[in-house]
Amino acid sequence: MTDIKTIPSISVTYAHNGYSTKANALGMRPMQEKAYERRGEQFLLIKSPPASGKSRALMFIALDKLVHQGIKQAIIVVPERSIGTSFHDESLTKFGFWADWHVEPKWNLCNAPGGENGGKVKAVGAFLASADEVLVCTHATFRFAVDEYGVEAFDGRLIAVDEFHHVSSNPDNKLGLHLSQFLARNRVHLVAMTGSYFRGDAEAVLTPLEEAKFDTVTYTYYEQLNGYEHLKQLDMGYFFYSGSYVDDILNVLDSSEKTIIHIPNVNSRESTKDKIREVEHIIGALGEWQGVDDATGFQLVKTPEGNVLRIADLVDDDAARRDRVSAALKDSSQKHNRDYVDIIIALGMAKEGFDWIWCEHALTVGYRSSLTEIVQIIGRATRDAPGKIRARFTNLIAEPDASEDAVTEAVNDTLKAIAASLLMEQVLAPRFEFKPKHQESEPAPGYSYGEGGYDPTKCNVGFNDQTGQFQIEIKGLAEPKSNEAARICQEDLNEVIAAFVQEKTAIERGLFDEELVPEELTQVRLGKIIKDKYPELDAEDQEAVRQHAIAALNLTQQAKQFAVGGSGGNNEPTANTALIDGVRRFAMDMRELDIDLIDRINPFGEAYAILAKSMSEDSLKQVAAAIAAKRTSLSPEEAKELAVRALKFKKERGRLPSLDSQDAWEKRMAEGAAAFVRYKDEGRYE
Repeated sequence: MTDIKTIPSISVTYAHNGYSTKANALGMRPMQEKAYERRGEQFLLIKSPPASGKSRALMFIALDKLVHQGIKQAIIVVPERSIGTSFHDESLTKFGFWADWHVEPKWNLCNAPGGENGGKVKAVGAFLASADEVLVCTHATFRFAVDEYGVEAFDGRLIAVDEFHHVSSNPDNKLGLHLSQFLARNRVHLVAMTGSYFRGDAEAVLTPLEEAKFDTVTYTYYEQLNGYEHLKQLDMGYFFYSGSYVDDILNVLDSSEKTIIHIPNVNSRESTKDKIREVEHIIGALGEWQGVDDATGFQLVKTPEGNVLRIADLVDDDAARRDRVSAALKDSSQKHNRDYVDIIIALGMAKEGFDWIWCEHALTVGYRSSLTEIVQIIGRATRDAPGKIRARFTNLIAEPDASEDAVTEAVNDTLKAIAASLLMEQVLAPRFEFKPKHQESEPAPGYSYGEGGYDPTKCNVGFNDQTGQFQIEIKGLAEPKSNEAARICQEDLNEVIAAFVQEKTAIERGLFDEELVPEELTQVRLGKIIKDKYPELDAEDQEAVRQHAIAALNLTQQAKQFAVGGSGGNNEPTANTALIDGVRRFAMDMRELDIDLIDRINPFGEAYAILAKSMSEDSLKQVAAAIAAKRTSLSPEEAKELAVRALKFKKERGRLPSLDSQDAWEKRMAEGAAAFVRYKDEGRYE
């Protein structure tokens, strides 16, 4: 076997103070209480991690709307039938709430036989005409029902869309189109729920105008994991292999850990094109096959150490066998039995909504094209369970091979995996609130400022343990003026960062261009992304959003050095303050946190350092060469953006940037301004 260097891209440790699992007098956990406080809103968007209790939060809100807000009926819409089990009857009164959750069996259409379009659509029609209050169905059934009966048939009702990231504002997305019609008609209440922190990857879920109608409840990964009782450390890494993944998988698979393995899609580069043989190979590598458990259909495998593993194979092409295994995994009486199953092998199943609290390792082979899908897979391992103190996510990726025809595809997969890792680091970190540093700046209540406390002469880094939020003072920081820009800075910085780290040119240059001037990425590239993403903002607000986004990304990246490096390579979790200390130490090293200094940091520098450790030298050189071969001169668009920056420079300094300057960024602005004039003379902007 090839020795794989297992270098986590990030390891985050949490306080495990039990806060997020404690219930209030009504039986609500903190996230549910936060959502319930907004129960009176007509349109509510709940952004909250897997396992934070979104299903039950919806029960509380729906019951209030049915009993106290004059709503006729509640329709719960889930992406697949298996998630319908989350909305079975719940006795909420025994925990202190004033009503129980009940769904008549005939109205949980996720349990009904038949296709989504047909009898189930008729059942929706029958429900709308009935006196019953709650229906549960899939996204597909709901789409067909709206086509059949029209949006007006749903007037006066609550429509709750679970796993909301399946919706898109693309006109071809049927659910997105229906949603726009419901919003325009304004006769329903909507609750949208998602465990992902960026909606729709390449395409927005909602248009900006539609999104502005929603009241947002955000509950972060940091709040969720910090408040767990047992789980206190989450490791994430991407690891490279050469040859066939089935030969190398045991280098990252520990059979003593409860693991979900997602094998690659048969169309992907990593697939051997024979998924059944892949599963057989994995099972064979784990030990000696002992047969099949009659009750569950699980494969029984004896390891060299003498342990018998119970393996659930969800890849099996035999539908009857696969359904038997799937049904066994859903057996609610076994939910709290740690020894029921040890390893689950899946292809497209066991992702969102799949609840196995004991999962310690989510091992994914091959790059997943959707960042949302990666968040969902990681969510399988981030549930709290007794005795489970550590969880990890591993993305196993094929190294680019010089003999491959598809070198470009291999390089793209590598870059996408790094982008996903960068974004997840952002999602898992505490939230940032940035403040401009003024002479009159003072400490904020509830924030701890480290040893020595608040220093009025410096830029301070405060941290609130309860909310898991940083407050960081930065010299020269632009403040958002409009409400929308302020909302983006508060709620959607990860959306901006997602767009930036997935921008191919940005990540290619950030990782492999030795002559890169960081401001070309932090100011020009990111600036253009924000202009395209938020055209309704004026130039000042666009710049404020840009500064807040690059500050969040670069501070996390710089702090990561301390958070990952601080564990000394052992398995003992570092102090839960590692990332917080990292931000503070970086701030102290810079002496004065200044937005210009933050702009001068290459946001991909730390990712390159990890890549250089985890990929073989030959592969790294090959990736660099493949990217260098594509490098082009300044585009007219880039030249125009640099010319705008040059004009700003002139306003501030009273002179134009110089081509002879020793400062690399000034020289680049001058080159851009010269190219802009040349392109203009050539008529390229007409």
